[in-house]
Amino acid sequence: MRAMRLPRFTDASLYWICIVVLVAALVDLTWLHRVEPVDLMLGDELMRLRAPSIKADPDIVIIDIDDRALAEMTEGVDDKDTGQRFSGVGRFPWPRAVYGELIAELEAQGAKAIVLDVELYEPDSQNKTSDDVLNEVVAGTTNTFFPIQTLETVKRGEGVRIAEHAKQLALRSTGTASVDATIPMELPFVLDPASGAWARTGLINFYNDLDGVGRRYWIDHEIDGYVLPSLPARVARALGWPVPAAETLGLAWPASDKPHRTVTFSDIYFDLQRSKRKRPPDEFKNKIVIIGSTASYLRDFRTTPISSKHPGVEILATAIDNLKQGRQIVSAPNEVRYVIVLLLFASLLFALQRRANLITIVIVLGVGSALIVGGAYAALAAGGILVPVATPLVFAWLFYLLAALRAYLKEQRAKEQRETVLSRFLDGRLVKQLVAEGVKLEDFKSETRTITVLFSDIRGFTSLSETRPAEEIVALLNRYLSLQAETVFRHGGTLDKFIGDAIMAFWNAPTDDSGHAEHAVSCALDMVQTLERFNADLQSGGMAPLDIGVGVHTGPAVVGFVGSQRKLEYTAIGDTVNLASRIEGETKGRTRVLVTASTREAVGASFRFTDWGALAVKGRVAQVNVYAPELLA
Repeated sequence: MRAMRLPRFTDASLYWICIVVLVAALVDLTWLHRVEPVDLMLGDELMRLRAPSIKADPDIVIIDIDDRALAEMTEGVDDKDTGQRFSGVGRFPWPRAVYGELIAELEAQGAKAIVLDVELYEPDSQNKTSDDVLNEVVAGTTNTFFPIQTLETVKRGEGVRIAEHAKQLALRSTGTASVDATIPMELPFVLDPASGAWARTGLINFYNDLDGVGRRYWIDHEIDGYVLPSLPARVARALGWPVPAAETLGLAWPASDKPHRTVTFSDIYFDLQRSKRKRPPDEFKNKIVIIGSTASYLRDFRTTPISSKHPGVEILATAIDNLKQGRQIVSAPNEVRYVIVLLLFASLLFALQRRANLITIVIVLGVGSALIVGGAYAALAAGGILVPVATPLVFAWLFYLLAALRAYLKEQRAKEQRETVLSRFLDGRLVKQLVAEGVKLEDFKSETRTITVLFSDIRGFTSLSETRPAEEIVALLNRYLSLQAETVFRHGGTLDKFIGDAIMAFWNAPTDDSGHAEHAVSCALDMVQTLERFNADLQSGGMAPLDIGVGVHTGPAVVGFVGSQRKLEYTAIGDTVNLASRIEGETKGRTRVLVTASTREAVGASFRFTDWGALAVKGRVAQVNVYAPELLA
């Protein structure tokens, strides 16, 4: 069996496919950015792979308003040691004095920074005393920080006239700010501006990409000529940490969505009520304490590369952690993607030039993709550099798929053409096998082989055709030839041609057949049986029966495709063919099937033969011994 050939990139149109896909890649990288979501997803996967190596800073602690805290602060708790009952403060939102008491305790313990991720905007009209407690505590601090947000639901021009509050908020102007500029935002009116607390506010807006995933945090957000710092940036600058000179900070995520040390809010609050405290008096000394919520009821969750329900307070903590550690994710220059695209397509064009097969291309492209992704991970792990490699890879694989489809369709058309040509002279089952093995027409080279040739002719067909309408004669001949063609195929023969009402077939070409003589003789006898069945149908229709003569000879002949570029026929040429034709002519008046001595010797003892002696055959000096074969009983 022949080895299967793999399709190769040999079509010149594939160069055009390569060029078109390359141009599409460059256009997408420059303007469209349609494949950017794939870049983001691959970057997220690389981030998750890197995340286990990033450890949360132990000096950043979250006081968590979790589900248990909400329940205990509402209903109160019992002290198991003393039996004392501590009353709750009611349903959330709690009186602002609760936060004032906690801030005072953290300040007394020597916390380095106290960061609220609880939004405090409007004064409590029902409990002004509680607000006063908070403001009194905050007035005595310089390390408390509070959140503010810009709003998307308010139309521009309908928000806060920012010039009136820029000084209190300690906002920097770019020099283009208008005194009439308005920003849709919430301001912490519950806090007394005179305490300096407004100058320690910062944005906590969630920065999400087009796919809704948050990968960055604001550093400084410029709106209408005013620069609004984020809450992490406020903390970092107050503590003297270097802050990147950029609008956003690419976050380096730890592996978990809750990596920082967490203390439940109610545990701290109720410990403050005890006459004898249980918790360490310096628990938060030199810590950066963030007060926020992971309670499911408050729904402060966002989608990040690490989790689809990442607590907002942990996102804030991660941003502060990154600034403290001087850690950030930066994107590689966009030119890197252009270089990767050009290198990939240069490699593909080189493969086209070398006419590599599809398997070779997919292996090279697969290995190349793995190396590129591996390099991107190495850049992220070692230097925090995110290289967006998905777009180049998507377009490279798109080219491969289009090229493979083009090569496949071309190969299918070639197979169909081969099947059409080969089916003219070979059995359909053999044709499918040869085509499946990748055999091509050019594989059938002209060569000299020992073959067995069979000629069969209808006797008296010319006179029959003169007595019947032409349509009836053609239909009858087609039926007969179709039956005998199937007989040839059934015995593994190659159908060379129809010559009027005659049939020429041979064995042992193009495929090897060690029993070619035996198969040819069996076919000759089977053709006689086929004729008998055909005649029975003719006679039932009132027509006279036909008769045939079959001649078979074994010998050397040249076999191969003969013809023009527009029409090729696989045939046999030589004296062996001529002699088989002459022997068929000698059957008339003797018997239906005659074979030569060379055929009889080649079949061995498979048949019984009647010797018809030596005949003088036209075109040959020596007489030819012929025999009539019969099947052994």
